[in-house]
Amino acid sequence: MSKEKGKKGEREFARVCRDNGFPSARRGQQYNGIDGEDVVGLPGLHIEVKRVEKFSLYDALDQAKRDAGEGVLPIVAHRRNNCRWVVVMDIEDWFHLYREYYSGMKMEELIPDESDKSKTDENSKS
Repeated sequence: MSKEKGKKGEREFARVCRDNGFPSARRGQQYNGIDGEDVVGLPGLHIEVKRVEKFSLYDALDQAKRDAGEGVLPIVAHRRNNCRWVVVMDIEDWFHLYREYYSGMKMEELIPDESDKSKTDENSKS
């Protein structure tokens, strides 16, 4: 991949992150000039960006794992021309995220919504 296309892909992915509620996301290497995270501003993630038509998925994921610090989830963000961005991660990391997501869903079931409470109060008055 050309360096310019790589930089463009990193800026593009950072913009996608900002558009999705992470206003601090930016290209990482332009600030420190050394190898590191392609995109910074999403705490807890090490992001390796690949904006190419073809690449070695496992090599990219290995690179993200190697470069990630302790306690940081390594991901690969990839997009080909005319396609949407996808994120690739190790299955153990995915299960960790899903368990957290699922636990949050279960908590929502246990904690009544305020609007539901007012409906219950109105029904009990009838």
